[in-house]
Amino acid sequence: MRRFGLGAVLALLLAVFGLAPTASAAPAPAELTFTTNSATTTPGGSVKLSMTLTNNNTYDVWFVYQTIEPTWLTTQRPDLKYSFSGCSLTTVNGPAPCSGTGPANLGGNYGATIPPGQSRTVTLTLDVAADSGCNGNIGFYSYFYAEFSDSTNVSGGPVYTPVTRVLCS
Repeated sequence: MRRFGLGAVLALLLAVFGLAPTASAAPAPAELTFTTNSATTTPGGSVKLSMTLTNNNTYDVWFVYQTIEPTWLTTQRPDLKYSFSGCSLTTVNGPAPCSGTGPANLGGNYGATIPPGQSRTVTLTLDVAADSGCNGNIGFYSYFYAEFSDSTNVSGGPVYTPVTRVLCS
């Protein structure tokens, strides 16, 4: 009987702790995601690369700094020729031109201030040169830094873009 009582107590403790709610991870204060309008293109073609910054904090995003660089595998294919040309910020009134399309300081394009719970999407046009090599992948990674109106900040990355496959025509 004594063994049964000890086993019952242990089983009860395990059941209580096993059914206790587990801690869930809180969302990051700011999150960066990427999408493309196509997974493939050919030399001379282009792909739209959209970057969405979401403010999961309870304070406004006041400032964003972001870089975008080619992945190591992309740099191993020097025959792949590409550049960024167009840049637009999605607004309630439609797309608006961005201030920069280079490999650094893309953060100004988000049009901060970003209120809590809202997102901003910037779309870059990735142009593949007509004389580019083919049968290769172009991909990028990004780091970002965001400051909030309560004087806190967050850094994130690397965040990877979807890979664009350059097909032979």
